[in-house]
Parts: sequence; structure tokens; C-alpha cells
Amino acid sequence: RATALLIGPGFGLEETTKDFLAKLLEAPNMPPLVADADGLKLLAQISDWHAKLPALSVLTPHPGEMSVLTGLSKEQIQSDRETVAAKFAKQWGHIVVLKGAFTVIAAPDGRIAVLPFASAALARAGTGDVLAGLIVGLRAQGVDAFEAAVAGAWIHARAGLTALSEGGSAASVLARSTCSIIPKSV
Repeated sequence: RATALLIGPGFGLEETTKDFLAKLLEAPNMPPLVADADGLKLLAQISDWHAKLPALSVLTPHPGEMSVLTGLSKEQIQSDRETVAAKFAKQWGHIVVLKGAFTVIAAPDGRIAVLPFASAALARAGTGDVLAGLIVGLRAQGVDAFEAAVAGAWIHARAGLTALSEGGSAASVLARSTCSIIPKSV
């Protein structure tokens, strides 16, 4: 029996995967859900996707994925990140973690958190998967959605900065090094 579910990292964008995801969303008693990466792109192809997700799911798009979900350009999203995240969190009824420099976490009830971190160390392939894993791990332990998103994003950012300070260069920070350094960062 699952206590939380992460969809997206490593999924791919095949039609059969989209069909699987659409059927999964019809399952009764879905556990808390976190959607990232290809999962977000596939959700965007499912009619009325946001109404089919479990209440207060956590969506973790970077600006490109947010563009696919909203139809807005990346430039529109980046020009007013807080407003965009807040608008769609409210419209969709889910937590939006708009990744990037100064990650924005927005809840449907109007709560917003902006993390005071901007580091190229976290702009590496796979580091978003680490973030999604942190959030779903917290959700699996019973942490509320907004709090899990904020705490996961904070821990992730601190781990990225710690990995950067130990590695000396953003180019040397890999997802696995960020993941392995989490215990030292909290």
C-alpha cells in the first residue's frame, strides 16, 4: 500500500505511458502525489488533468515545463514568477514548485514561499529528480503538501550549495553528489 507517489522522472513521453498515467489517475484512493519532469508533460496532454489529481498534489515544473502546462511562454513565466505560480496553484488547486533561481512555492490558499537561493549547481540534469524525491519522501511520512514542498526545496537547495562548496565548481555538482550530501546539509 503506497503512502505517496512520484510520477515523471524517467517516464519518457510515449503514448502508452500517457495512457498508463491517465488510467492511474482514475484509481480510487490515490495516495498523495508529486509530479515532475515527463510526468508534467504527459499530464498536460490529459484533458482536465488538474481535476483528476489527488487533492493538493505537488507539481514541480521548471519554466519550460510550466510553459507546457500553462501555454505561457518561458519569458512570461520568468518575468513574474510569483504571480504565475500563485495564479496556477489557485486555478489548479495544487501546490506549484516553480523551480529555478529563487524557487517559488505556491499553495491554492495563497501561501507563497520564495527560497533565497540561486545556484547553477542545481541546474544540472537529474537534480530536479532529487528535489521531487525529497518532497515525495516527506509526503510519504505524512507531512502536509505545502510544508513538504517548502522543506524539500530548502533541503535540496542547501545540499546543492554544500556540494558546490565541496566541489568548487557548479559543473562538478551532479545529481548523485547532491543526493549523497543531503544528510550533511540539514
